[in-house]
Amino acid sequence: MSASPPSLGFTASWRQFALLVAVNAFVGAMVGLERTVLPLIAERELGLATRSAALSFLIGFGVAKALANWLAGSFGDRFGRKRVLVAGWLFALPVPPLVMWGPDWNWIVAANLLLGINQGLAWSTTVIMKIDLVGPRNRGLATGLNEFAGYLSVAAAAWATGIVAEHYGLRPGPFYLGIAVVAAGLMLSVLLVKETLPHARFEAAERDDPSLRPARPSGWSLFATVSWRHPALFSACQAGHVNNLNDALAWGALPLLFGAAGLSLKEIGLLAFAYPAAWGLAQLYTGWLSDRVGRKWLIAGGMALQGFALLGIALTSDIASWLAASVLLGIGTAMVYPVLLAVIGDVAHPSWRGAAVGIYRLWRDLGYAAGAILAGVLADRFGLAAAVAAIGVLTVASGAQ
Repeated sequence: MSASPPSLGFTASWRQFALLVAVNAFVGAMVGLERTVLPLIAERELGLATRSAALSFLIGFGVAKALANWLAGSFGDRFGRKRVLVAGWLFALPVPPLVMWGPDWNWIVAANLLLGINQGLAWSTTVIMKIDLVGPRNRGLATGLNEFAGYLSVAAAAWATGIVAEHYGLRPGPFYLGIAVVAAGLMLSVLLVKETLPHARFEAAERDDPSLRPARPSGWSLFATVSWRHPALFSACQAGHVNNLNDALAWGALPLLFGAAGLSLKEIGLLAFAYPAAWGLAQLYTGWLSDRVGRKWLIAGGMALQGFALLGIALTSDIASWLAASVLLGIGTAMVYPVLLAVIGDVAHPSWRGAAVGIYRLWRDLGYAAGAILAGVLADRFGLAAAVAAIGVLTVASGAQ
């Protein structure tokens, strides 16, 4: 007797969907561990003299994550999603010890190369698996739930590390949390997550409209299609790139700006929490909303809101204003982040969807490297506030494209 075909949708797959939401929460927590304390470790413990040097960890992280995203999509299409997810967690195993006990900055950079690979493989795969499970009707909601879980955990981990660092120092205390996170994420992925590639193949077989089922592009043709040949995919790639360019600024430069203003580690942790918390929570609504009202205006409005929030941070100097601007920055990001992923799911055929998501995330996460370089150069030459303002203007311009 042949096996019954997989069923698409939330109702049929809610257990696996909920499990993948939990797994991505652990993926997000790995990044949140660094959001409050790592730039301050560079400045206060390891004595890096320039902003460019202090932000250099993001260059390696961004490039490694971007390349891992690309591989995650194509490897997931070829070898299965679960294998890629588990591999992502294996790369995360050395990260907490390297940050906890690394004697110089090179160890921290190496840890972030591994963290970038972990994020690229694991986060990309959880996104693709959720899209596989729910089918075509609720992609925005699926990606919104994925990003909600990930970034709410980023926020929680950022706040927790700020509190721990306030009482026990910048190292090693905050990163004991990372050991527990890696262990939990790896065990769930190995023991409980099930393969979703059959769902994607079933959906591909169901699409019988020739205009929606072109021959699978391969190699350079696929890369070019996603990167610039298809207008909607190109727009998604450029918006995603600029979005993560300003996220690199928020991760690497804003803690330095707040620290220079005299804020305590606990207060910096609160601000580092507010931005991804608003981002994560709002995605519960924005992904679903894009399924009903369309993608375009949410993307354009979200990029504009992010840019104006960064300008607000640059032009004010008190914690209340910074807190409000951080919340607006998170809401603006939530209007963009899951919606761009849904655009890729809308356009890409299921037979090459994983690879398309990987290429989009390649360009998006190269924004971390670009943001680290741009913010570092501008901050060293003109100051941190000027760097924040300049990237705010760039973000507004991106939304107008």
